[in-house]
Amino acid sequence: MAKAKSQLDQQAILAQIEANRSGWKETKKRLKKSAGLYVILLLPIIYFGIWHYWPMYGVQIAFKDFLPGSGIWGSPWVGFEHFERFFNAYYFERLIRNTLAISAYGLIVGVPLPIILALMLNELRNKKLRNIVQTISYAPHFISVVVIVGMLLFFISPTSGVVNGVIEMWGGERIDFLADPNNFWHLFTWSGIWQSIGWSSLIYTAAMAGVPPEQYEAAYIDGAGKFRRIWHITLPGIRPTIVILAILAVGGIMSVGFEKVLLMQTGSNLETSEVISTYMYKSGILNAQYSFSAAVGLFNNIINFALLIVVNAIARKVGETSLW
Repeated sequence: MAKAKSQLDQQAILAQIEANRSGWKETKKRLKKSAGLYVILLLPIIYFGIWHYWPMYGVQIAFKDFLPGSGIWGSPWVGFEHFERFFNAYYFERLIRNTLAISAYGLIVGVPLPIILALMLNELRNKKLRNIVQTISYAPHFISVVVIVGMLLFFISPTSGVVNGVIEMWGGERIDFLADPNNFWHLFTWSGIWQSIGWSSLIYTAAMAGVPPEQYEAAYIDGAGKFRRIWHITLPGIRPTIVILAILAVGGIMSVGFEKVLLMQTGSNLETSEVISTYMYKSGILNAQYSFSAAVGLFNNIINFALLIVVNAIARKVGETSLW
């Protein structure tokens, strides 16, 4: 009896070894067959590994008192000292308020407006006119931020600006728009919308092209008007695209770029124009407080990552579309 059981165990082991050999051969066969695709995939993996993941080892300076002479590994550890300093600073609330306000303002007007423009272009039947409108709306996307701000200053300059010229022509007094802190959020957001609305609408236009035309024909035969077709066919058809872009936008809510803010920033509008990214730039680059600046940046990224996780989970629970 024992001898028979031993023979059965040996047969099972041999069968398992044979199965492993067969599986390995099958894997090698698949790898060999798709070798070209893996070589292509290798290039972006190397790129992200070198330029996006390898530099992350430097994030440890947020927990150290970084000394250039000692290097990253040789600098002394200070724990959460830089984080505590940032949280207890008198400007902490102001930085958070300005960053969130500018981002939320941009989300509120920046998400629906490209959708509305894409819907208008989708309904436009004159192809020539549609191409002209698309070209004009896309063009600002290819202009650098420096030129965009230069054009903005040209229009609103208190001495030679076009807007102030019109105000003066109608009997008003010239206004220094950038000197008033109350104007900064509006100028920053709407100039950004002007630059990006055309390019952002391109994604929605492409999504609308994927909606089956049979649905529009059936709705038209049933007597549905233009707005009903948009509401019941077009918008549900592009809903996954809207949800994905909205999740990505919310995930970057703390990431207000510092370049444009710095270009538009003046001493008189600091109350509303100083955001986390500009503060990081000034602390790290101008004042050489590398560890403190890294701590602020790490805090910023953790908040963004947490928001991305939460919003993605909510989207997955409420609807059927999410990033993962």
